Parts: sequence; structure tokens; C-alpha cells
Amino acid sequence: MSLQPIDPRYKPYNGPAAGWGALKSVTRFWLDSKQPFKNLRALLKTNQNGGFDCPGCAWGDSPEDGHIKFCENGAKAVNWEATKRRVDASFFARHTVSQLREQSDYWLEYQGRLTHPMRYDAATDRYLPVTWDDAFALIAQHLKALESPNQAEFYTSGRASNEAAFLYQLFVRAFGTNNFPDCSNMCHEASGTALIQSVGIGKGTVTFADFEHADAIFVLGQNPGTNHPRMLDPLREAVKRGAQVVCFNPLKERGLERFQHPQHALEMLTNGSEPLNTAFFRPALGGDMAAIRGIAKFLLQWEREAKDKGEPAVFDHAFIAEHTDGLQAYLDEVDATDWAHIEQQSGLSLNEIEQAARMYRRAERVIICWAMGITQHHHSVATIQEIANLQLLRGQIGRPGAGLCPVRGHSNVQGDRTMGINDRPPAALLDAIEKRFGFSVPRADGHNTIEAINAMLDGQAKVFIGLGGNFAQATPDSPRTHQALQSCNLTVQISTKLNRSHLTVGKDALILPCLGRTDIDRQANGPQAVTVEDSFSMIHASFGQLEPLSGSDMRSEPAIVAGIAKATLGNYPVNWDALIADYDRIRDLIADTIAGFQDFNKRVAHPGGFYLGNSAAARTWKTSVGRAMFKANALPQNLIHERIRGSGQQPDLILQTLRSHDQYNTTIYGLDDRYRGVSGQRHVVFANEADIHRLGLTPGQKVDMLSLWDDGIERKVEGFTLLAFDIPSGQAAAYYPETNPLVPLDSVGVGSHTPTSKFVAIRILPSRGNNVLAAG
Repeated sequence: MSLQPIDPRYKPYNGPAAGWGALKSVTRFWLDSKQPFKNLRALLKTNQNGGFDCPGCAWGDSPEDGHIKFCENGAKAVNWEATKRRVDASFFARHTVSQLREQSDYWLEYQGRLTHPMRYDAATDRYLPVTWDDAFALIAQHLKALESPNQAEFYTSGRASNEAAFLYQLFVRAFGTNNFPDCSNMCHEASGTALIQSVGIGKGTVTFADFEHADAIFVLGQNPGTNHPRMLDPLREAVKRGAQVVCFNPLKERGLERFQHPQHALEMLTNGSEPLNTAFFRPALGGDMAAIRGIAKFLLQWEREAKDKGEPAVFDHAFIAEHTDGLQAYLDEVDATDWAHIEQQSGLSLNEIEQAARMYRRAERVIICWAMGITQHHHSVATIQEIANLQLLRGQIGRPGAGLCPVRGHSNVQGDRTMGINDRPPAALLDAIEKRFGFSVPRADGHNTIEAINAMLDGQAKVFIGLGGNFAQATPDSPRTHQALQSCNLTVQISTKLNRSHLTVGKDALILPCLGRTDIDRQANGPQAVTVEDSFSMIHASFGQLEPLSGSDMRSEPAIVAGIAKATLGNYPVNWDALIADYDRIRDLIADTIAGFQDFNKRVAHPGGFYLGNSAAARTWKTSVGRAMFKANALPQNLIHERIRGSGQQPDLILQTLRSHDQYNTTIYGLDDRYRGVSGQRHVVFANEADIHRLGLTPGQKVDMLSLWDDGIERKVEGFTLLAFDIPSGQAAAYYPETNPLVPLDSVGVGSHTPTSKFVAIRILPSRGNNVLAAG
């Protein structure tokens, strides 16, 4: 297939992941921060003892080994946050909100750090300065005016520290609601839902050290080269020692192919690289469950053949007998799934599935990793339970070098859930809060992200408070989400940098500038540390290193939460000011309330922090039956949702939304995507060249995309450049948040409410006034 670029800004990348390309990129962002020497010192303290935890991804840290511990995208995150550029009162005096809405997401964040609390003035269409006390009083006024606490939505980004999250959930529950929409609802909610049912805990069961002992690592629906670059090193080391690294991903991402280690001098000087996989399979979008079912079906076939021949068993029968329930129902479902269905739905041949199954069988210790390519589908919960089923068949949970590894996104999204940011809180958490603080907690389920948007649209929710993040852009069905926010009486954004959520204002709106992970946090009793939890349940302390740009005009997230709480509730149920004076006091309350945090302050002072523990890893199963559960889910009969079919149109392609390499979540660091060969642009859509010609289109052509759903709402994005790419037939890919308007609000995962952003049925049409870009 020819992949000759027509757009001069599109040139396939032939280099390895990381290496010289990463060093050049890091240098560019470092210099662009406008304070490079200060930031260099900060970078050297990233993920180090006594330093700060990277504000990027949640990948864990290796033991102390003298190496630097930040990756390319971590360096981007640090330099992006630790910029000298300021968005202050004079900036807002120069720009109306309407004018700012015309700017790109990249331009908005590039302007710098927010430095002063601001209140929106509808008469002038501008943000004007407001004092902290007046801002807190305004929030309290709106909250107290509600007919019910359930008319407020309290959003949390995964950037928030454990201390901020704990105070936030304590305040909100004392206020009287469990409305905690949060960023995990949009990414890994399916992982938590599935794993709680299967193994009794909604977290991964492996530690960083397990990767050193695995015989096989399966990586499903994940692009670590862009989203978790520090994961590339253990994958590379696994291949070098002879372990199998088996990748399932429709796109042949460079970060799953070759890696050049920036800290290995010989490799850099010789421009060498190492492979990152031993096998690469390219399933259909949504086809991973069928592929895993196929592996299990081969294992079952070989198990029966071994029994007939008197050979060693394939399944771990001792583990199954002692630790599991539901095996026979699951095996009956495997038997009932025919090979034609598996092959058609997975997008893989039976030979490919058998190859993967043999690699799985030969390995004594297997880790299975996955990310949003697995979690953002209609049947994601069932897919993750199928992964758990496969691991249970051979006892691959609770042994060194084996287990389940959902690779989380933002740096403390897992910790926030541990701290109680949960719209469906477990009874044990609520009981502990009630016992420690002496008030009756709300017991009814609250709103997740999708329910919160609907509640705002329906006028049931009237106040929105966002603790970090960029709610307007991170969520699906963007025009409807924007309408939801604009219908509120008050929107509050607690933020480090300007983004589109600040411009999607309610009738009243506040911007409250907070300290970031890199900033020194000084309180009454001196500089403070916060803590975070990584994907491996390690709890780390984080100490900011840089002076804040604006002194007392910027406040820490815990201090802002406490200020809102005190203005709303007074010193109830705690003395909020005393807690903010010394965060050790917050951690003492966490130790009293959250399981696993006994002696919190003492243990977190240990270099590297401490391991919170994992019940499933210890083979203690906190499920409804006290055992790990095989879940007998049928494969979907049709991956095309009935509401897509109900639109009366056939999709041209199935679209997955994804990140560029110059991006983390909705933060756009730049307009390049080095590994995919794109520079200076984001409005592109990748498609198979044969599909482009099948649709009567031409590579380089400007196109519009329409998503299919049966509610009569037109969901459309315009003016995207069509790029021929090495992608399986029938699929397309494009960046979010630009394509979030195509994701229907009602298209969510069963049991998780996670948006189906990796499976969007679309039509592709020539743009009005279309032209084809000339070759450069």
C-alpha cells in the first residue's frame, strides 16, 4: 500500500521511540518555558526522593538507581506547568471571553499560568479580579441557595493530590451529596467496575518489580510511547532477557516497535535501538474481547487434549479449586462461542489467535496490561472480565511476575478514588467517615460524569465546581456538554492554566488559580508535601521545587477546598484552617479513615514511599462470594450498537479518538505528532488508503465527519485533512478533544458509563469548498 504523503506537513517517521527525537523535543520545551535553568533543577528532582511527583502519567517509579526519572512527555508536563508566562488581570482586561473562545486549545494554555482569582462579568464579557474571601463567599451563597445538595456537581481531575481529594470528599459529603463526577468516569471506570466483580478490588494487582520477573507481558489497547513513556524501559528489558512482549493494537505505534534509551550513551552515539515486542497483532476496534476469548478457547482445547493423553494440565487446577468460583459456567460460554464469530469479531485470523495463545501457554508468569483502547467501548467491562478470566485459568494472579495491570492515566486518578472520590461509594468507606467525623453521610448514589452532564442539561444541577481538569473538553458530545455548563447558575474552575472550561461559563463563573505539582506550597507551619498513588498502589510524597509566580494570589488545592468548605459549613465537621496549616493533620485524618493508611505520616517519609497493598495480589478475594469470579459474558452479537443501526445509515468507518505525541489528556503541548509523522496540525483523520479510494476520496482531501446515532442530533466536525495511514481496513483515527463532538452522550459502556470514544461510527464527506493539498 502506498503511503506517499500529499500534505507537506505529513511525513512518516522512521526513527525509534525516545532517543534523539525525544531529547530535541525536551530541549525545545525546556527553553520555551522562559526559565530554563530553574526548570532544569526542577526536572532533576522529578520522581526523586525529596522532589515532586511528575504531573503527567501514573506509571510507577523504579528503585533508586542514579538515573533521571522523567520521560519526554513528563518533561513537557513539567516545563508546561513551570512557565514564566502569566495569565493575570491585565491579560483578561485585554481579551473578552468571546474573543478567547475563538482561540485554539493550544493557544489558550500556552498563555501561561493563572495568577489571580477572577469572576466573570457578563456585562463586559470579561473576567475581573475578585478577592479570595469574596470568591469563597459567592460559592457558599450559591450552594446554600440550592433546594438540595444534589443540585451541585463536584468534579475532580486526576491531578488532585490525596490531601486535596480527601478534604474535597469530606466537605462534599458533609454538605450532603455523593455527586462526584470525575475523570476516571471517562477513562478507567470500566477497569474498576470489572475487577471489583472479578477479583474484589478495582486496581491492578502487580507492582513495578513484577515486570522484572514476567515471562510474558501482553499489552492491549495501549500506546505507552506517547501516554506512559517510562513503561518502554521495562518492556525493552523484558525483550532483552528473552520474555515475550505481545502487543494488541490496531495501529503499529512506534512506541510499541523500537526504543532508543536516552540514558544509554552507546545506544545514543551509535543511533541504535532495541525492539519492544516479540509479536504484534492488529485487532478490529472493539475486537479484543473476541481475541482473548479465542486464546481461552485454544487453552480449553489443549487442556482437554492433555487430559486425554495423560499430559500435564494447561489450567492451574489447584488455584482454581482453592480460589475461584464460576468456572463451569464460563467454560460453557467458551464452548458456545463459535470460531467464526471469534474470527469475524476479533479481526484476527485463527492462526494469529493460536500464535498468541501458544505464547501465553508457554509463559509461566504473565502480566496483562491495558489502557483506554480497552476501556472506552460499549462492552469494556465484559472485555476486562474476559482478561481476568484468562489469568484465572492459569493462576496468573497473586504470584511474582504475573497479574492484572490497568495502566492509569493522570498521575493521581487512582489515589483520588482511594480517598473517596466515588459517586458509588462502598459502605465501608461511608461507615468509616461517619464513625470518625460524627455526621450522617449521604448513602444514595451520586452522579457520575455522564449523569452530571444530563442533570445540568435538565436543570436539575445548578452549580458546577471543577477541582482541576478541563471538563468542557474532556467530556463527550462537546456542544451538549458546553450547553450543560452554560445552563448552571455558577461554574467554578480550580486551575493552573487557561482552558476552554473557563470560557464555557455559567450565569456566574469563577477562576480560582491553584498551585501545581512543581510549586512550593508554603502554609502556616512551613512548606508542605502532598502525596499521590501510582498505578502500582505505591504512595509517594511530592515536594514542590519552584517559587509560585504570584505569591498569595495563588493557593494550593487543599487550601482552596478548605476555603470553600469553611465559607459554606463553618468549622464543621473539622477545623479547616488548622488542617491547612499543616498537611500532616490531613494525613492523620486519612489514616483514621481510609483502609491501609495507618501511620501514614511515618510511612510516607520512607524513601520511595510505601506500598498500599492489594487484596487480590495477596489472594484475598473481596467479592460477593469470597472467591475470584469467572464471569461468563457472551460476546456481543454485533459491535455496531443498535442505536447506530437505528440511525438508518451505514457507517463508512469506525473511528477511534486518540492523543497526539504533543499532548496529555486535553493539554496540547504542541501541534506535532512525531511518531505518526504529522507536524503543525491537529485537524487530521488517519484512514487506510484503500478505504479512502473506496469512498471516492483522495489522500490530502479536506473532509467532514458525521457520527451516527438515532436521536436526530447532528454531530459533525469539519475541515479535517484525510491522511493515508497504516491502519486496518474499516478503521479511522483522529485526535481528541477535536473529535469529542462526535461521541454521543448516550453512547457509554455497559455498567461503567464510560464514553465509547474508541468506537464511533462515522460517515466521511468532502468538505464544502474542498481542495486537495499539493505535494510539498
